[in-house]
Amino acid sequence: MSKPTNALRAAQFVAPVLLAVGMAAPLMASADMMEHFWSAAEPQTAWVTNYGECWQSKDGPTDLQPCVTVVVPEEFTVRLNFEFDKYQLQNVVNDNELRRLDGYIADVKATPANEYLTVVGHTDAKGSYEYNDALGQRRANTVRDYIISQGVPASQVAPAESLGERDMLPEYSPYALEQRRVVIKSDG
Repeated sequence: MSKPTNALRAAQFVAPVLLAVGMAAPLMASADMMEHFWSAAEPQTAWVTNYGECWQSKDGPTDLQPCVTVVVPEEFTVRLNFEFDKYQLQNVVNDNELRRLDGYIADVKATPANEYLTVVGHTDAKGSYEYNDALGQRRANTVRDYIISQGVPASQVAPAESLGERDMLPEYSPYALEQRRVVIKSDG
């Protein structure tokens, strides 16, 4: 039997080492990759990354801000019920509705989606069509301006619209206070 050469002996020793290193490489790469990911600890919950993204998992750091997913309704009717022939917020009959509007604005600002809002003013049937269209427009402008003044970017709020006395609420008289409302539609 011939004696193995030094090169053959070296190859017999190096081959298993290379095989072991080759098999360990994916594990080492995996460990390096894991530092770029995280997940929330029990109880399973969602968390916000440094990029403002919400993630959910069952293991990981617990020092991240909780992720609160806010859903903005596609249509939000704020029944400010303006006084007759009025359009300013100080002429609102129902202060609770103004607080509801503030809550809606907070939700719009909190959602990660860039909601695009359309504000539509409505009136009761007292007065001419032309006058009511103009009054509905002033009401919608007031609410649009208020939304922007509360921190929603103007680029996310369409120019105000008016339906005047068109699109009445069927459950109320055409002359009822409840017809004097503003509807906000979201396309997010």
